[in-house]
Amino acid sequence: MTDATPQRGSVVMFTTSWCGYCSRLKSQLARDGVPFTEIDLDASPEHVDLVERLNGGNRTVPTVLFPDGSAATNPSLALVRERLAS
Repeated sequence: MTDATPQRGSVVMFTTSWCGYCSRLKSQLARDGVPFTEIDLDASPEHVDLVERLNGGNRTVPTVLFPDGSAATNPSLALVRERLAS
């Protein structure tokens, strides 16, 4: 768990402004009513270390952090919904 860990029923999504996959997932989450907090790594570089730890040293986005402290890299909307339901 980190200070970025979301509350139950929501996710934190680490993004960059230039990431097309991030834009797509943000739109899908919003359209489906999934609560999320976006953290843009360019605007909040203090989170880069966490994203790199979650991704084996890579700064890969979107990285989604779940309330249980687990993460998924570039997940589908279905995977995010499934993980929040369990």
